[in-house]
Amino acid sequence: MCSPGGEMGSGAGKGGGGGGSIRDAGGAFGKMEVAHEEEYFYKQRKDQLHKLKEKIIKQDQFHEESIKQHEDAIARHKKAIDELKKSH
Repeated sequence: MCSPGGEMGSGAGKGGGGGGSIRDAGGAFGKMEVAHEEEYFYKQRKDQLHKLKEKIIKQDQFHEESIKQHEDAIARHKKAIDELKKSH
């Protein structure tokens, strides 16, 4: 992530300023802070995607089970209708 003024974390007024006292100081600590922030947000996004996948899988399983229950109910009703037609 570079900006026209320099690298992120390279110090105030050098493309990395305004991010806090460590980032304002620049140097290795400023760059390390940027790396830690990027790692934190990467892990956050990865965790959110994992939770979203799990939720979608659970929804899919729920709907598959609902379909099976409805198909079973349809089969029972058709059988009951056939039995009623035969009794008349």
